[in-house]
Amino acid sequence: MIIQAPKGTKDMLPADAYKWQYLEKRLREIAATYGFREIRTPIFEHTELFLRGIGETTDVVQKEMYTFNDKGNRSITLKPEGTAPAVRAYVESSLYNEVQPTKMYYFTPVFRYENVQKGRLRQHHQFGVEAFGAKDATIDAEIISLAMRVFRELGITSIELNINNIGCPKCRKTYNDALKAYLKANYDSLCETCKTRFEKNPMRILDCKETKCKKIVAGAPMILDYLCSECDDHFSDFKKYLDALGIAYKIDPLIVRGLDYYSKTVFEIINDGITVCGGGRYDYLIEQIDGPSTPAMGFGMGLERLLLTLEQNNITIPEEPYIDLYVGSMGDDAKLKAMQLVNALRQKGVKCESDHLGRSVKAEMKYANKIGARYTLVIGDDELKAGKAKLKRMSDGELFDCDINDIESMELL
Repeated sequence: MIIQAPKGTKDMLPADAYKWQYLEKRLREIAATYGFREIRTPIFEHTELFLRGIGETTDVVQKEMYTFNDKGNRSITLKPEGTAPAVRAYVESSLYNEVQPTKMYYFTPVFRYENVQKGRLRQHHQFGVEAFGAKDATIDAEIISLAMRVFRELGITSIELNINNIGCPKCRKTYNDALKAYLKANYDSLCETCKTRFEKNPMRILDCKETKCKKIVAGAPMILDYLCSECDDHFSDFKKYLDALGIAYKIDPLIVRGLDYYSKTVFEIINDGITVCGGGRYDYLIEQIDGPSTPAMGFGMGLERLLLTLEQNNITIPEEPYIDLYVGSMGDDAKLKAMQLVNALRQKGVKCESDHLGRSVKAEMKYANKIGARYTLVIGDDELKAGKAKLKRMSDGELFDCDINDIESMELL
């Protein structure tokens, strides 16, 4: 067992690292064009942060969190999502005293004890963005524009945006009363989890994945019919801004998202029936964890699922050359010169490699080919005496003269 990764985890091997690096680079660039800056939060937080922020009736809190007591007998949880830690950092560092809105993004591992599935592991990784301090629906549309741009620039076109508005505490109370009245007749048929949600948070029942619960809620009243004037106006403005940005959408009144902190706008981006990005407003979360009343909006995007989506859409991530130059050698003096040359070229930013296993020149060239070296160069006694060698371009075998005592002569690299 010790040589097997724990269930629900996966190694990122060196051969695949370029895919992750490419995605992260592109996502950073896109986030920066929208004025977002990076934040990094700890891998674990006090458990209470998630109990108060995410909600005790959610599947995440009830079933999926990795929680333990540390040596000081404090309850600690590996973070199951990125928003609550970002909010905690925002409050702790008093970022609300700075010019608003505060716009941040992050890459983070998240931990959820759930059934392992394609693109969803017990430790997976998220790209997320959060914007604090903006009440206007323009920020909702902007953040969704950012998310949609990610997929567009990566070449994923077969996606659809589904939106909803789940109201505020004022109108949600009226809706919950109507929903409970509807569900009461079917209470005995609900799953056990939804029976506990019935009193504490009946809207969670709309998010249940159990087939029997899905059938029950199919005819349930919809939150959009119970919105207060403020929430209704916000939703109207939000749709207007999406239209202005040319972003197509569908209204899905069953979207409530899986976390209790959401209010007003919620959305999901779907590809081939799978949610590849989701988020919404959480205007009351900052206040719930003892910060000042502050509107906020954000989303999370799973990187494993994004990589899987690229694969399903037959989109290949470009792989940069691993090695620019392989320097082979024959004899001890040539080996020393090869080491010096490789070191000098590396200082210039050239990706170089030389032999460490005492291979023959023939074996060295096979190795150079296996690692995808763009060029090779072999140094022997003749090359040492002349100070000259031949650069070989591996793609077509063409040879180029170079001075092994003058790295500037290797301008091809």
